[in-house]
This record gives sequence, structure tokens and C-alpha cells, in this order.
Amino acid sequence: MNEQIEKFFSELEQSIKKHSFLKLTISNNKGENKSLQKILVRLIETKKGLRMFFLYRYETRDVAKNFDVQESLKIIRDLLGKSFFSAHLFTLEHDYHLDIGKKGRARLNLGKPSFKTKPSLSHNKEKPAFVNPKVFYLKALGITAENGEIKEKQQDKWKQINKFIEIVASFFDKSELKNRQKLRIVDMGSGKGYLTFSVYDYFKTVRGVDVEVIGVEARSDMAELCNSIAKAAEFENLSFVQGLISDYNLTQTDILIALHACDTATDDAIFKAIKANAEIIFVAPCCHKEIRPQISPPDYLKDLLKHGILLEKTAETLTDGLRALLLEKEGYKTKVFEFISPEHTPKNNMIVAVKKHKATNTDQIIKKIQSIKQLYGISKQRLEELINSAENTAF
Repeated sequence: MNEQIEKFFSELEQSIKKHSFLKLTISNNKGENKSLQKILVRLIETKKGLRMFFLYRYETRDVAKNFDVQESLKIIRDLLGKSFFSAHLFTLEHDYHLDIGKKGRARLNLGKPSFKTKPSLSHNKEKPAFVNPKVFYLKALGITAENGEIKEKQQDKWKQINKFIEIVASFFDKSELKNRQKLRIVDMGSGKGYLTFSVYDYFKTVRGVDVEVIGVEARSDMAELCNSIAKAAEFENLSFVQGLISDYNLTQTDILIALHACDTATDDAIFKAIKANAEIIFVAPCCHKEIRPQISPPDYLKDLLKHGILLEKTAETLTDGLRALLLEKEGYKTKVFEFISPEHTPKNNMIVAVKKHKATNTDQIIKKIQSIKQLYGISKQRLEELINSAENTAF
């Protein structure tokens, strides 16, 4: 092996032994799989001991894996000079930049350290009130930097995560679930899994609950990435499945989450939660498209709603208001509120429904729903149709 490459490996091994290793970036892929752009490597502390976490960054997806240190070093040796021709090692003492050129000729540049402090290796030992910024999965998901600091561009996402966990904790403590030591939670439309991971971590680590969390995501690459990070984090009862909300077979569930499910996908999620007898339902609706083209207001409101922006906001209000009433008809106590400031996200309204466990005057609620629909000329609403269809089938 080239002398400069061997020196780079020696510095890598020594940095791990001396506990000065921070991270490693492997890039400049000239191998067969051109879609693999770079590999990011860091240390993590797991139940199996110290391991190295590899994030394989492809053009359209990320894949996460971890290996023991010796196996990791072998993998890195096999990559450099064969398929990857650049590596950047960050330690507390120096930065090392290795460039491998044609015919295996290599150049090793030494620089001042980019980072002065060592990141936490733990992903579950510290127990904050809601979310610990030092946890491993936030780094893997790109929320935090190596030192555990929230990245500047992720500040809004960080605020959303913390606020959501605060809301979940508050409603949980006021519900019939508060003393439950075993929970099943499903997150429909989990996306990159920021909230899914945080919910699992909160109940498992902070509350000490035996929790199972499932994320349902339409994009297979997102589900694959989240599963790989969950495995690396040793979150045994956290899993992600690929599929549409409308197709997912939701069975007995304690808590249902569906944030920013587009248009009537929110209705599908609410309906499945009702049928699964969920104790608490958290939804933050998005893209209110169904009702807007149906609205035909009475004459005395037409001048008010001739402006597109006002019609759009009215459609959002009517859609979420009807959803709340339909949930109340099904025996839930509802609350609709702004869960985070609009400066952080424009889709910031949340509907929370908690099962009441007592009789509901359904006839009165049905009359309210019908009068609202009649006033605005609304002929159909997805959640109502799903509920009515289920009730008719039952008979």
C-alpha cells in the first residue's frame, strides 16, 4: 500500500485508540456504483460496545449500518484506492485529507482541527425532559452536528420536534393511558422519521414504557433509511414499513399520529384510528383540497369569499372543523390549536382527539354537521363518507 495511504490508516487507528477520533468522510467514488456519493463514518456506543456507524449517502437515499471497530477498519481499507479516492479524517488534534490519484499515487495533507470538542457517543443514556440533542439518531438524521449542536438550518425542525413531544406528553398524562406500561403507537406518513424516533425515545428512555412504534411511509427509500438508523441505534421496537395510509391495515393502537398527511390522507388516518380504537389521535392536516371547490356560500357571504386567500382559509377551517365534529360524534373530546408558530411552519394547526369513554349525543352533532354542510353547499367530506360506509356495512 502507498506510504501516504498507510500513514492515513495509522493516524485513523491511533485516533480511535487515543479517543481523539471525531468523524471520517470518504468520497470521490470511481467504482461501479456511481450513485453512491460518499460515506460518513462516526463512533457510537452501543450495548455491544464501541462500534462505527456508516451512513452510505446515495443520490436519492441514505443507508445506515454499523460494525465493530476492527471490521470497520477493514471495510475502509478495502474502499480506499479501489472505489473511493478521497478521505477526510477529523480528530481533536488534526484534520487529515487523503487524495489518491492515478496509479495509486497519494497525497496526505495535514491541517488544524476543525472541531475542538468531542461529540457524545451515547444515543440513549442522557434523559432530558423531552428530547436530548446529544442522541445519536438526531445526528444520523441530520438535525445535529458532530458536537451535538443543532444545525442552523435545522432550528425550526428542532423546535417542532420538542414542541410535539411536549404536546404528546401533556395529552398522554391526562388520558386513560397515563399509567399504562405498554403502548403501541403508529405514525402514518412518518417521512424521514424525526418525530417517530423522538416519540419512541421519549416513551422508552424518559418514561420507561415498553413501547412499540411503527412508522408508515409511502417512499421505500425513507422507510429503508429509518429502519437502518433504528437498527444502528438499537431501538428494537421501532420499525418502518413502506405503504400508503389508505392501504395500511391498522390494528389495535393506543396512539395514532399523522402529521402533514396530504388532503384526504388525513381523513384516512383518522378513520383508521377510530376503527383501531385509538385512545389518542394527533393530526396536523395539510393541503385542504377536497372542500374548497365545493364551497357555494349563501349570498350574504359571497362578497367575503370572492377572494382566493379567504376562500382557501375558509376551506381549511371548514375541513378541520368538520373533522373535529366527526371525531366528537365518534366519542372523542377534541381540541384544535396552533401547535407551533407559523414562522417555523405554515402547516401548524393540530387536531388532538382523546377518547371520552362515556355516552355521546350523536344526533345533535350530526345536525350541526349537516347544517354547516348545507350552509356552504358542501356535498361530501371524506371522513364522513368513510364513517357512514362503515356504519352501513356493520348493519
